[in-house]
Amino acid sequence: MSTFEIKTHQAGRTYSGPHFFILCKGLNSGRPMPEPCPNCFVITTNSEDVRESLFYLCQALKIGKYFSYYLKGSVIPFICIMDARTVIKNALQNKEQQAWDNKILKLQKIEAFEANLKLQLKTISELKMALLRF
Repeated sequence: MSTFEIKTHQAGRTYSGPHFFILCKGLNSGRPMPEPCPNCFVITTNSEDVRESLFYLCQALKIGKYFSYYLKGSVIPFICIMDARTVIKNALQNKEQQAWDNKILKLQKIEAFEANLKLQLKTISELKMALLRF
């Protein structure tokens, strides 16, 4: 994971290279997203592999509550772009490549399993509705 650039997303702007977005306001600050929202940062990278690796790194940092330490604001908490950059850079410096690759694979499998469970719950809900209708 060599280089990445983090900037504030501007509504209506499009990006040509590999990129993803990070929510910067609210209690979910730091959550990576494939699509933009009004209050987010954009992270652009050189390659799709680096983008995917950084996406899952940010997701792991969000799950581990590393971004919540830097939340500011009393009514609507937010994270500054410099704090987000610091958290990501520190995580990149502290990780071991082989162990991190294994964690990414496991996280991808867990997400696929979670999506499957959500689909099963939706199907069960539809089955209940069909059963109750005459």
